[in-house]
Amino acid sequence: MGFIQKHGLGIGVCLAIAFPSWLLGKAFPVVGGAVIAIVMGMVIAMFWNDKGKAEAGIKWTSKMILQSAVVLLGFGMNLGVIFQTGKQSLPIIVCTITTSLLIAWILKRVLHIHRNTAVLVGVGSSICGGSAIAASAPVIEADEDEIAQAIAVIFFFNVLAAIFFPILGKAIGFDTMHGDAFGIFAGTAINDTSSVTAAASTWDSMWKLGSQTLNKAVTVKLTRTLAIIPITFGLSIMQAKKNAKAGKAADQFSLKKAFPMFILYFLLAAIITTVSVHMGVNVQVFHPITELSKFFIVMAMAAIGLSSNIIKLIKTGGKPIVLGASCWIGITLVSLALQHLMHIW
Repeated sequence: MGFIQKHGLGIGVCLAIAFPSWLLGKAFPVVGGAVIAIVMGMVIAMFWNDKGKAEAGIKWTSKMILQSAVVLLGFGMNLGVIFQTGKQSLPIIVCTITTSLLIAWILKRVLHIHRNTAVLVGVGSSICGGSAIAASAPVIEADEDEIAQAIAVIFFFNVLAAIFFPILGKAIGFDTMHGDAFGIFAGTAINDTSSVTAAASTWDSMWKLGSQTLNKAVTVKLTRTLAIIPITFGLSIMQAKKNAKAGKAADQFSLKKAFPMFILYFLLAAIITTVSVHMGVNVQVFHPITELSKFFIVMAMAAIGLSSNIIKLIKTGGKPIVLGASCWIGITLVSLALQHLMHIW
């Protein structure tokens, strides 16, 4: 009862924003519910400075619901299918992720971008957009403004990719008889699942390929998502050492304390799904859970929007956009070059 009294109002406000955002996101998948929720939250925050009793629930949602969303995301992972697809796409995935992280690290120093913003944009660009940001943000102790800024940058280039990549694919000569080449391109070079789906579906529609491209792109994208595990683990070790050095930790660095447990639960969820499917359970059984994970991300983004300062974001937005553009271009060029070298197109 005490939990409800303390957090109920704030959670209720986040739910009130999340439901219409979720529905609008379904209607406009290129934009997505998460972006709509964070924008609605930021607009409301401009007129609602003192959140009073709602503050605690909003903070709880932005942290605990965000981590829960990542855990539930694991139920959408069939590791067997992912590893099978990964044999072909893994070299491209590893190289695109490395490229994005290197660009983020270099431009952080050159442009003097805040560490957390650079990390979130780099990880979001290279792995899986909002999901990667959701997993990394609590590990590096990012605040709401940093998360909101990274989401905004990722969203902008998601929309560009969804619109222009099918045009680019036709211009450079991707195979139009099969969906594999463009599916691998979309799955490795577009960061958010909604935009991957939009671009791949467009290619299928253009060349009447049914769902060939979509199936390939989504599977490659899920393979990329597994990179959340090592990347987040590495970030957690770096953050723990940073905190210990700064005197935030009561004792010395501990690997056990540094490990983000919600990532372990994410992996366990993926294993449960894989074993269940192998034993004959229909993968559609897990669909409601993965949908819930997406709704939780929308709900958490509403909370982050409510805690963000939109004026500050606009004033400081130039450098993160340059960073996002550089990561996006780098990933696109590396993906295309490697596919060409591997004779995929």
